[in-house]
Amino acid sequence: MCTLLKQSVGSLIKACKHVDYELIVVDDNSTDKSVKMLRTEFPKVKVIRNEKSLGMAKCRNLALEKATGQYVLLANADTITASNALEGTLSFMDNHGKAGAVGIRMLTPQGRFLQVSRRGFNLAWESFFKLTGMAKHFVKSRLYKRKDEKWVDEFETAEVDVVNGAFMLLRKSVLNEVGVLDERFTMFGHDIDLSYRIRLAGYKNYYYPKTYILNFRKQQSAKFTWAYIKHFYGAMIIFAAKYMFRMPEIKIPEVAPMFAPKYELEK
Repeated sequence: MCTLLKQSVGSLIKACKHVDYELIVVDDNSTDKSVKMLRTEFPKVKVIRNEKSLGMAKCRNLALEKATGQYVLLANADTITASNALEGTLSFMDNHGKAGAVGIRMLTPQGRFLQVSRRGFNLAWESFFKLTGMAKHFVKSRLYKRKDEKWVDEFETAEVDVVNGAFMLLRKSVLNEVGVLDERFTMFGHDIDLSYRIRLAGYKNYYYPKTYILNFRKQQSAKFTWAYIKHFYGAMIIFAAKYMFRMPEIKIPEVAPMFAPKYELEK
């Protein structure tokens, strides 16, 4: 993971070439040489080192407590950011005042498009929303129209339900309003929960495909371990307990609640 982290941090710094930024890395009690590498290779990076593993949501909240910018970016350590990713997404946020969160196109190292870029969550979460009847609250995530040729394609900018946490640009003022990550989602689901709360507050989430990241998805390699199963499916139980029996109404300005909102698309 140390090598991936080095590539990730290096790419972020290059992407911030024309941006006033601070970069905070939270080390969740790693056992490799990640901290030493950061202090040697990137002395300007702020490092928070945990003495014990706290989980992703808690780690990200530790960084959010220290962040001072108008916008904050949550990024996974197993991603490589394109050189124009920050300037493009920041400009988009500046021009869309109701945007609470923005995600971008994600590719595998081999260049294959990852559908979770656009939908925000994988097929297991999609099945969960359908089985529980919660899918009606995620009308912009392709749950119903995934095979519709007129639906959002890989290169269309669009309003979406959920922004994937691998690259999640947030407006700090909106984050201050809706609150930080729910730390009960230790590994999975915190981005889905935050995206949903952003929409509940009347703001919008967007998929912005005019730039990209490479996502190595290292967490996926442990899919069949007990820890993975416990945290992954446990996140669904937490989400259901939090919202299922008292699903709040999403604020949609100037649109009657009985109608689904129109999709905002941009070629």
